[in-house]
Amino acid sequence: MPSIVKLRSGEQALLRELEAGDRRRLIDAFERLSEESRYRRFFAPVQELSDGSLEYLVDIDHHDHEAVVAIDPSSGDLVGVARYVRQAPDSDRAEAAVVVADDWQRQGLGRALLERLARRAREEGISRFTALVQADNRRAMEVLAEIGPTSRSLEGNLVELDIELPAERLGTPMVLALRAAAGSAWGVRPLSRRLVELARELWEYRAEATQRARSGLQ
Repeated sequence: MPSIVKLRSGEQALLRELEAGDRRRLIDAFERLSEESRYRRFFAPVQELSDGSLEYLVDIDHHDHEAVVAIDPSSGDLVGVARYVRQAPDSDRAEAAVVVADDWQRQGLGRALLERLARRAREEGISRFTALVQADNRRAMEVLAEIGPTSRSLEGNLVELDIELPAERLGTPMVLALRAAAGSAWGVRPLSRRLVELARELWEYRAEATQRARSGLQ
């Protein structure tokens, strides 16, 4: 069910689950990001989203793989997306991240997207979010002390957060940490490769299950 959220600036955004028809909106949103925002979110000078990544990231089942988007009601533009992908079918853990368009940042939109994503995750039986962040990301590291034992290091220069979802609202440290991992929401670069791989595995798993079901009916 779509909902309207009012932001700190007084602007409004429409929040809803991603639909197959949002493919063009997703591409346009990526292209509107500044070079600085792309580098900060993807940790590499990414120029475009591949067709393969888009296919896996738009074709979602809203159970093992969910995405919530924010739409500007006045223009119809996609201005933010929060996404989770389970680490395995029906696991209680999912990798999650959020990204917000440059001119919509610092208005509370990232938190609103994550709140809705976490609610959807709990509805689908997910109890923990994981996310990858760079160890030299100062903002992310500042909140790790509050997250404490939920974090662990990977590959020396990366940190993986493993955070239990609260029953109600997300805490500020969790929101900041997931925003630091925003590159994963688009599924590009070396750092967020795992999210795309997870999405692809789930997509292939569903395709194989559908094929088996059809074969059984023949």
